[in-house]
Amino acid sequence: MTFTTADLCDAHSEDNHFQIAEPLLKSYGGRSRFCGQITTVKVFEDNVLIRSVLEHKVENRVLVVDGGGSHRCALLGADLAKLAIANGWQGVVIHGCIRDSEIIDQLPIGIRALHTHPLKSHKKDHGDRELVVTFAGVNFKQNHFLYADGDGIIVSETMLS
Repeated sequence: MTFTTADLCDAHSEDNHFQIAEPLLKSYGGRSRFCGQITTVKVFEDNVLIRSVLEHKVENRVLVVDGGGSHRCALLGADLAKLAIANGWQGVVIHGCIRDSEIIDQLPIGIRALHTHPLKSHKKDHGDRELVVTFAGVNFKQNHFLYADGDGIIVSETMLS
């Protein structure tokens, strides 16, 4: 991946085809730069649907999780991060927390989340997928494109180059 979000902004600022996320999310994982088509889920303190989605083999996809901004438990840990890597996911963006951050930081995946929290999530199997989810001032839509690096996150209707 040779893009930078700054260069993408410079090249496409007149297009009005992309949104820039507010800088709310911290970077975790061994890859600070990642991109791919978006898959969305909406959950609250329950990661059963997240696991179910990450179990699917994909190419060049990023999972965007609207976790309601909860700081009361983690929605993703090292086991789910390893599952994501094994199945081809480029990254996970979570409006919520993760755990096992020291392990995740050694893994070849990009993760963005609000914070860390040591408590695992509930297992009630509640949630929705493939919805438009909104946080950080961005509408994340199924099959749009997400680009993330050290400067931020961009979401575009179309693939940017």
